[in-house]
Amino acid sequence: MNIERKLYKIIKNKFYKGKTIVLTGPRQTGKTTLINNLIKEQKKFLFLDGDDLLIRQTLSNINTQELKQIIGAYKIVFIDEAQRINHIGLTAKIINDQFKEVQLILSGSSSFDLNNKINEPLTGRKWEYNLFPISWSEFQNHYDYITAKQQLNTRLIYGMYPDVINNLGNEKEVLTNLTNSYLYKDIFMLSNIKKPAILEKLVQALAYQLGSEVSYNELANLLKINKETVSNYIQILEKAFVVFRVNAFSKNLRNEIKFNKKIYFYDNGIRNAVINSFNDIELRNDKGALWENFLISERIKHLHYTKNYKNYYFWRTKQGQEIDWLEEKNQEIAAYEFKWKKKKITRFPKNFLETYQATTKVIDTTNFTDFLI
Repeated sequence: MNIERKLYKIIKNKFYKGKTIVLTGPRQTGKTTLINNLIKEQKKFLFLDGDDLLIRQTLSNINTQELKQIIGAYKIVFIDEAQRINHIGLTAKIINDQFKEVQLILSGSSSFDLNNKINEPLTGRKWEYNLFPISWSEFQNHYDYITAKQQLNTRLIYGMYPDVINNLGNEKEVLTNLTNSYLYKDIFMLSNIKKPAILEKLVQALAYQLGSEVSYNELANLLKINKETVSNYIQILEKAFVVFRVNAFSKNLRNEIKFNKKIYFYDNGIRNAVINSFNDIELRNDKGALWENFLISERIKHLHYTKNYKNYYFWRTKQGQEIDWLEEKNQEIAAYEFKWKKKKITRFPKNFLETYQATTKVIDTTNFTDFLI
């Protein structure tokens, strides 16, 4: 089953506009499939796999004349897993500048390494996109509103990775293989982590604290490492598209929490696989956290694909008043509360509303598609 991705038309419209197309995202989210679907419509294209040792050796130190021989008459050059190629930024710059008729496409599952290698050489020469696991909008467009919603509980447990969606009934096996084979692969290979077991325990600890505020000091004590190591490992997990941070919102009120943060997973299925927890949603005591993680990760996909750039936060006071999700754009603030079951009345803190003049909305299972599409 080939679900059409939101980025398909967006990237297609960037072909032959004089810039390199850079696509990053977690492994197994369909980056290669997406690009292959785009370039197979073209008459001639060259595919180069950065996982191939010969390709890496050939492209690591190369000049314009050698590139001319390799590219030949091809009009599209697609370099997959480009982060594995030494000096890929300089090679990409040569292709972009010297082969004006060629559309160069780079993809990589390791954003931190690829971006480090190409940012300076390709400054002003690239379009950048992230491809996440299947979004709810893509999922619903492929099926229909009712069929998609019937699978909501399943998606909350098993997530939105393409291979997971395509293997209904075998989700546990697929997720276990995905987690074991790919979750840490780029992290261990590219980040020089000296204690892999500590990283795995950290990911498990973050999974258990889903939806709660995270203390780096507490994590350091739990794992018997220093706070700086915790911070570095979390940054690596972010750049590898495993987790992302959401900071506390604080501007005017004296009793607002200022420096705390929450950490969410890009995919519910990966989170549940890390702690081997696949019970049905109605039997779980963490369904509120799973619902929150699902809505936030899907909202981030939606905002990214629609280029609706906003700052986002959570809000809490020292007295325990809180709001799940805030979005800020052009000094306007929208506040959201996430409820698994619809409630007749949900009150937002009066002091927050009076201070920030925010719009408010409660998101539950009856209206969540409006939030994600």
